[in-house]
Amino acid sequence: MGFRPLPSHGSHDPDAVNPYAPPELPPHLLESGEFWRREPKLRYIVLFVLTLLTTTDAGARFYGGFVMGFGSDAPLQIPTSELIVNGFWYSLPVLAILGAHEFGHYLACVYYRVNASLPYFLPLPFFLTGTLGAVIRIRQPIPGKRALFDIGIAGPIAGFVVTVPVMLLGMMMSRIDALPPNFRADVIEFGEPLLLKFMSWFVFGTIGDNEALILHPVGYAAWFGMLATALNLFPIGQLDGGHISYAVFGRRSTVITLITVLCLVALTVFVSYSWAVWTVLTVVMLLIIGPRHPSVWDEEVPLDRTRKWLAGFALLMFIVCLAPTLVELDVLVVGTR
Repeated sequence: MGFRPLPSHGSHDPDAVNPYAPPELPPHLLESGEFWRREPKLRYIVLFVLTLLTTTDAGARFYGGFVMGFGSDAPLQIPTSELIVNGFWYSLPVLAILGAHEFGHYLACVYYRVNASLPYFLPLPFFLTGTLGAVIRIRQPIPGKRALFDIGIAGPIAGFVVTVPVMLLGMMMSRIDALPPNFRADVIEFGEPLLLKFMSWFVFGTIGDNEALILHPVGYAAWFGMLATALNLFPIGQLDGGHISYAVFGRRSTVITLITVLCLVALTVFVSYSWAVWTVLTVVMLLIIGPRHPSVWDEEVPLDRTRKWLAGFALLMFIVCLAPTLVELDVLVVGTR
Protein backbone atom coordinates (compact mmCIF):
# COMPACT_ATOMS: atom_id res chain seq x y z
CA MET A 1 0.00 0.00 0.00
CA GLY A 2 1.43 3.37 -0.98
CA PHE A 3 0.84 6.75 0.62
CA ARG A 4 1.52 10.08 -1.06
CA PRO A 5 2.01 12.69 1.70
CA LEU A 6 2.63 16.21 0.43
CA PRO A 7 5.94 17.94 1.20
CA SER A 8 6.25 19.80 4.47
CA HIS A 9 4.90 23.30 4.36
CA GLY A 10 6.16 26.10 6.54
CA SER A 11 5.59 26.14 10.29
CA HIS A 12 5.70 23.01 12.42
CA ASP A 13 3.81 24.64 15.27
CA PRO A 14 1.48 21.95 16.66
CA ASP A 15 -1.25 24.57 16.98
CA ALA A 16 -0.84 25.73 13.39
CA VAL A 17 -3.66 25.04 10.93
CA ASN A 18 -2.95 22.10 8.67
CA PRO A 19 -2.96 23.50 5.10
CA TYR A 20 -3.74 20.04 3.72
CA ALA A 21 -6.52 19.06 6.12
CA PRO A 22 -9.71 17.89 4.38
CA PRO A 23 -12.48 20.48 4.31
CA GLU A 24 -15.37 20.37 6.71
CA LEU A 25 -18.14 18.61 4.83
CA PRO A 26 -21.90 19.02 5.11
CA PRO A 27 -23.47 16.21 7.18
CA HIS A 28 -25.54 14.90 4.25
CA LEU A 29 -22.37 14.32 2.21
CA LEU A 30 -20.67 12.46 5.06
CA GLU A 31 -23.75 10.31 5.65
CA SER A 32 -24.31 9.48 2.00
CA GLY A 33 -20.65 8.63 1.36
CA GLU A 34 -20.47 10.99 -1.62
CA PHE A 35 -17.17 12.32 -0.37
CA TRP A 36 -15.49 9.19 -1.70
CA ARG A 37 -15.51 8.86 -5.45
CA ARG A 38 -18.22 6.60 -6.78
CA GLU A 39 -16.75 3.78 -8.85
CA PRO A 40 -17.83 0.42 -10.24
CA LYS A 41 -17.64 -2.35 -7.67
CA LEU A 42 -17.40 -5.15 -10.24
CA ARG A 43 -13.58 -5.16 -10.27
CA TYR A 44 -13.45 -5.72 -6.51
CA ILE A 45 -15.99 -8.54 -6.68
CA VAL A 46 -14.23 -10.27 -9.59
CA LEU A 47 -10.83 -10.10 -7.90
CA PHE A 48 -12.29 -11.36 -4.62
CA VAL A 49 -14.01 -14.31 -6.32
CA LEU A 50 -10.86 -15.19 -8.28
CA THR A 51 -8.79 -15.02 -5.08
CA LEU A 52 -11.38 -17.21 -3.31
CA LEU A 53 -10.97 -19.79 -6.09
CA THR A 54 -7.17 -19.74 -6.12
CA THR A 55 -6.87 -19.87 -2.33
CA THR A 56 -9.43 -22.70 -2.15
CA ASP A 57 -7.32 -24.60 -4.68
CA ALA A 58 -4.24 -24.01 -2.49
CA GLY A 59 -6.26 -25.04 0.56
CA ALA A 60 -7.27 -28.29 -1.15
CA ARG A 61 -3.59 -29.14 -1.58
CA PHE A 62 -2.90 -28.24 2.05
CA TYR A 63 -5.75 -30.50 3.13
CA GLY A 64 -4.46 -33.37 1.00
CA GLY A 65 -1.08 -33.09 2.68
CA PHE A 66 -2.75 -32.89 6.09
CA VAL A 67 -4.71 -36.11 5.53
CA MET A 68 -1.72 -38.01 4.13
CA GLY A 69 0.78 -36.87 6.75
CA PHE A 70 4.06 -38.76 6.89
CA GLY A 71 2.68 -42.17 7.74
CA SER A 72 2.69 -43.78 4.30
CA ASP A 73 4.54 -43.54 1.01
CA ALA A 74 1.39 -44.53 -0.90
CA PRO A 75 -0.80 -41.51 -1.77
CA LEU A 76 -4.34 -41.61 -0.47
CA GLN A 77 -7.22 -41.40 -2.91
CA ILE A 78 -9.16 -38.37 -1.71
CA PRO A 79 -12.30 -37.43 -3.69
CA THR A 80 -11.99 -34.10 -5.49
CA SER A 81 -15.20 -32.85 -3.89
CA GLU A 82 -13.77 -33.53 -0.42
CA LEU A 83 -10.57 -31.67 -1.29
CA ILE A 84 -12.50 -28.65 -2.58
CA VAL A 85 -14.84 -28.45 0.40
CA ASN A 86 -11.97 -28.72 2.86
CA GLY A 87 -9.99 -26.17 0.85
CA PHE A 88 -12.27 -23.55 2.39
CA TRP A 89 -10.59 -24.27 5.73
CA TYR A 90 -7.66 -22.34 4.29
CA SER A 91 -9.27 -19.85 1.90
CA LEU A 92 -11.87 -18.36 4.23
CA PRO A 93 -9.49 -17.67 7.16
CA VAL A 94 -6.75 -16.30 4.91
CA LEU A 95 -9.20 -13.94 3.18
CA ALA A 96 -10.52 -12.88 6.59
CA ILE A 97 -6.98 -12.02 7.74
CA LEU A 98 -6.09 -10.15 4.56
CA GLY A 99 -9.47 -8.42 4.53
CA ALA A 100 -9.12 -7.33 8.15
CA HIS A 101 -5.67 -5.89 7.39
CA GLU A 102 -6.81 -3.85 4.41
CA PHE A 103 -10.12 -2.77 5.92
CA GLY A 104 -8.12 -1.58 8.93
CA HIS A 105 -6.33 0.81 6.58
CA TYR A 106 -9.55 1.66 4.76
CA LEU A 107 -11.57 2.50 7.86
CA ALA A 108 -8.73 4.65 9.18
CA CYS A 109 -8.86 6.50 5.85
CA VAL A 110 -12.61 6.92 6.26
CA TYR A 111 -12.04 8.34 9.77
CA TYR A 112 -9.61 10.94 8.41
CA ARG A 113 -11.72 11.51 5.28
CA VAL A 114 -8.93 10.38 3.00
CA ASN A 115 -10.14 9.12 -0.37
CA ALA A 116 -9.19 5.44 -0.62
CA SER A 117 -10.33 2.43 -2.64
CA LEU A 118 -11.82 -0.73 -1.24
CA PRO A 119 -9.37 -3.66 -0.94
CA TYR A 120 -8.10 -5.27 -4.14
CA PHE A 121 -7.53 -8.99 -3.48
CA LEU A 122 -4.73 -10.43 -5.61
CA PRO A 123 -5.19 -14.00 -6.90
CA LEU A 124 -2.17 -16.15 -7.71
CA PRO A 125 -3.18 -19.47 -9.31
CA PHE A 126 -1.08 -22.63 -9.01
CA PHE A 127 1.09 -21.03 -6.34
CA LEU A 128 1.67 -22.28 -2.80
CA THR A 129 -0.40 -19.60 -1.05
CA GLY A 130 -2.95 -18.97 -3.82
CA THR A 131 -2.67 -15.21 -3.37
CA LEU A 132 -0.25 -12.31 -3.29
CA GLY A 133 -2.31 -10.64 -0.57
CA ALA A 134 -4.47 -7.54 -0.88
CA VAL A 135 -3.93 -3.79 -1.28
CA ILE A 136 -5.88 -0.55 -1.18
CA ARG A 137 -5.21 2.53 -3.25
CA ILE A 138 -5.02 5.90 -1.49
CA ARG A 139 -5.93 8.66 -3.93
CA GLN A 140 -4.96 11.78 -2.02
CA PRO A 141 -2.21 13.01 0.30
CA ILE A 142 -2.32 12.08 3.99
CA PRO A 143 -3.27 15.19 6.02
CA GLY A 144 -0.60 14.89 8.73
CA LYS A 145 1.68 12.74 10.86
CA ARG A 146 -1.00 11.38 13.19
CA ALA A 147 -3.19 10.39 10.28
CA LEU A 148 -0.19 8.78 8.56
CA PHE A 149 0.64 6.80 11.70
CA ASP A 150 -2.95 5.73 12.37
CA ILE A 151 -3.62 4.66 8.78
CA GLY A 152 -0.29 2.82 8.62
CA ILE A 153 -0.68 0.88 11.87
CA ALA A 154 -4.42 0.14 11.64
CA GLY A 155 -3.91 -2.59 9.03
CA PRO A 156 -1.27 -4.68 10.84
CA ILE A 157 -3.15 -4.47 14.15
CA ALA A 158 -6.48 -5.49 12.57
CA GLY A 159 -4.85 -8.38 10.70
CA PHE A 160 -2.95 -9.51 13.79
CA VAL A 161 -6.10 -9.49 15.93
CA VAL A 162 -7.68 -11.95 13.46
CA THR A 163 -4.49 -13.99 12.95
CA VAL A 164 -3.98 -14.92 16.63
CA PRO A 165 -7.30 -16.78 17.16
CA VAL A 166 -7.01 -18.34 13.69
CA MET A 167 -3.55 -19.63 14.64
CA LEU A 168 -4.87 -21.05 17.90
CA LEU A 169 -7.79 -22.73 16.10
CA GLY A 170 -5.47 -24.07 13.41
CA MET A 171 -3.12 -25.53 16.00
CA MET A 172 -6.00 -27.18 17.85
CA MET A 173 -7.12 -28.80 14.58
CA SER A 174 -3.60 -29.97 13.79
CA ARG A 175 -1.99 -33.17 15.06
CA ILE A 176 1.34 -34.76 15.95
CA ASP A 177 2.39 -37.80 13.93
CA ALA A 178 5.10 -40.28 14.90
CA LEU A 179 7.50 -40.73 12.01
CA PRO A 180 8.01 -44.33 10.86
CA PRO A 181 11.47 -45.95 11.25
CA ASN A 182 14.05 -45.19 8.55
CA PHE A 183 11.81 -42.43 7.23
CA ARG A 184 13.18 -40.07 4.61
CA ALA A 185 11.25 -37.60 2.48
CA ASP A 186 11.60 -34.36 0.56
CA VAL A 187 9.38 -31.81 2.30
CA ILE A 188 8.48 -28.15 1.94
CA GLU A 189 9.68 -26.53 5.15
CA PHE A 190 7.81 -23.44 6.33
CA GLY A 191 9.59 -20.93 8.54
CA GLU A 192 8.38 -20.97 12.13
CA PRO A 193 7.66 -17.56 13.67
CA LEU A 194 7.77 -17.22 17.44
CA LEU A 195 3.97 -17.00 17.58
CA LEU A 196 3.61 -20.35 15.78
CA LYS A 197 6.19 -21.97 18.08
CA PHE A 198 4.40 -20.66 21.16
CA MET A 199 1.00 -21.90 19.92
CA SER A 200 2.51 -25.31 19.15
CA TRP A 201 3.99 -25.55 22.65
CA PHE A 202 0.75 -24.27 24.23
CA VAL A 203 -1.36 -26.94 22.51
CA PHE A 204 1.01 -29.92 22.23
CA GLY A 205 3.87 -29.27 24.60
CA THR A 206 7.36 -30.36 23.53
CA ILE A 207 7.43 -32.29 20.24
CA GLY A 208 9.77 -35.32 20.18
CA ASP A 209 12.68 -35.81 17.79
CA ASN A 210 10.84 -38.57 15.91
CA GLU A 211 7.56 -36.69 15.73
CA ALA A 212 6.27 -34.11 13.29
CA LEU A 213 3.60 -31.42 13.52
CA ILE A 214 1.01 -31.92 10.78
CA LEU A 215 -0.47 -28.46 10.35
CA HIS A 216 -4.14 -28.13 9.46
CA PRO A 217 -5.06 -25.81 6.53
CA VAL A 218 -6.39 -23.27 9.07
CA GLY A 219 -2.88 -23.18 10.55
CA TYR A 220 -1.41 -22.48 7.11
CA ALA A 221 -3.84 -19.56 6.73
CA ALA A 222 -2.58 -18.12 10.01
CA TRP A 223 1.03 -18.75 8.92
CA PHE A 224 0.43 -16.70 5.76
CA GLY A 225 -1.24 -14.01 7.85
CA MET A 226 1.85 -13.79 10.05
CA LEU A 227 4.07 -13.63 6.96
CA ALA A 228 1.99 -10.78 5.50
CA THR A 229 2.10 -8.92 8.81
CA ALA A 230 5.88 -9.29 9.16
CA LEU A 231 6.62 -8.25 5.56
CA ASN A 232 4.41 -5.17 5.83
CA LEU A 233 6.02 -4.12 9.12
CA PHE A 234 9.56 -3.94 7.75
CA PRO A 235 10.53 -0.27 8.41
CA ILE A 236 11.21 0.41 4.74
CA GLY A 237 9.88 3.11 2.41
CA GLN A 238 6.18 2.88 1.60
CA LEU A 239 5.51 -0.26 3.62
CA ASP A 240 3.34 0.03 6.72
CA GLY A 241 6.45 -0.23 8.87
CA GLY A 242 8.05 2.56 6.86
CA HIS A 243 5.12 4.87 7.57
CA ILE A 244 5.23 4.01 11.27
CA SER A 245 9.00 4.51 11.42
CA TYR A 246 8.75 7.91 9.70
CA ALA A 247 5.94 9.04 11.99
CA VAL A 248 8.04 8.14 15.06
CA PHE A 249 11.55 9.13 13.97
CA GLY A 250 11.02 11.69 11.19
CA ARG A 251 13.98 12.13 8.85
CA ARG A 252 16.02 9.65 10.91
CA SER A 253 13.79 6.92 9.48
CA THR A 254 15.87 7.11 6.29
CA VAL A 255 18.83 5.64 8.18
CA ILE A 256 16.57 2.93 9.60
CA THR A 257 15.40 2.08 6.08
CA LEU A 258 18.95 1.70 4.78
CA ILE A 259 20.05 -0.39 7.78
CA THR A 260 17.00 -2.64 7.36
CA VAL A 261 17.77 -3.23 3.69
CA LEU A 262 21.35 -4.16 4.58
CA CYS A 263 19.98 -6.59 7.18
CA LEU A 264 17.74 -8.12 4.52
CA VAL A 265 20.72 -8.59 2.22
CA ALA A 266 22.67 -10.24 5.06
CA LEU A 267 19.64 -12.42 5.88
CA THR A 268 19.51 -13.56 2.26
CA VAL A 269 23.24 -14.28 1.94
CA PHE A 270 23.99 -15.81 5.33
CA VAL A 271 20.71 -17.33 6.57
CA SER A 272 18.31 -18.30 3.79
CA TYR A 273 18.04 -17.66 0.06
CA SER A 274 14.27 -17.74 0.51
CA TRP A 275 14.54 -14.02 1.31
CA ALA A 276 16.03 -13.23 -2.12
CA VAL A 277 12.79 -12.22 -3.87
CA TRP A 278 11.67 -9.94 -1.02
CA THR A 279 15.12 -8.38 -0.79
CA VAL A 280 15.20 -7.66 -4.53
CA LEU A 281 11.70 -6.16 -4.40
CA THR A 282 12.62 -3.81 -1.56
CA VAL A 283 15.84 -2.73 -3.27
CA VAL A 284 13.94 -2.03 -6.50
CA MET A 285 11.32 -0.07 -4.55
CA LEU A 286 14.01 2.12 -3.01
CA LEU A 287 15.69 2.65 -6.38
CA ILE A 288 12.38 3.84 -7.84
CA ILE A 289 11.05 6.03 -5.01
CA GLY A 290 14.23 6.67 -3.02
CA PRO A 291 15.00 5.81 0.62
CA ARG A 292 13.52 9.00 2.11
CA HIS A 293 9.89 8.92 3.13
CA PRO A 294 7.78 11.76 1.67
CA SER A 295 7.42 14.45 4.30
CA VAL A 296 4.22 15.68 5.90
CA TRP A 297 3.46 19.24 6.94
CA ASP A 298 3.89 18.60 10.68
CA GLU A 299 7.00 16.43 10.43
CA GLU A 300 8.71 17.95 13.48
CA VAL A 301 5.72 17.58 15.79
CA PRO A 302 6.34 14.57 18.10
CA LEU A 303 3.79 11.82 18.43
CA ASP A 304 1.84 11.48 21.66
CA ARG A 305 2.68 8.78 24.21
CA THR A 306 -0.19 6.48 23.22
CA ARG A 307 0.96 6.30 19.62
CA LYS A 308 4.53 5.65 20.74
CA TRP A 309 3.27 2.70 22.77
CA LEU A 310 1.40 1.48 19.70
CA ALA A 311 4.62 1.77 17.71
CA GLY A 312 6.24 -0.48 20.32
CA PHE A 313 3.38 -2.94 19.89
CA ALA A 314 3.99 -2.87 16.12
CA LEU A 315 7.62 -3.83 16.80
CA LEU A 316 6.41 -6.71 19.00
CA MET A 317 4.07 -7.92 16.24
CA PHE A 318 6.98 -7.78 13.79
CA ILE A 319 9.18 -9.88 16.09
CA VAL A 320 6.62 -12.62 16.84
CA CYS A 321 5.47 -12.90 13.20
CA LEU A 322 8.93 -12.95 11.59
CA ALA A 323 10.66 -16.23 10.75
CA PRO A 324 14.39 -16.57 9.91
CA THR A 325 13.40 -18.51 6.78
CA LEU A 326 10.31 -18.32 4.59
CA VAL A 327 9.74 -21.50 2.57
CA GLU A 328 12.44 -24.01 1.65
CA LEU A 329 12.72 -27.52 0.23
CA ASP A 330 14.33 -29.78 2.82
CA VAL A 331 15.03 -33.48 3.44
CA LEU A 332 13.40 -34.92 6.56
CA VAL A 333 15.19 -37.95 8.03
CA VAL A 334 14.14 -39.68 11.27
CA GLY A 335 16.58 -39.19 14.12
CA THR A 336 18.43 -36.22 12.68
CA ARG A 337 15.90 -33.42 13.15
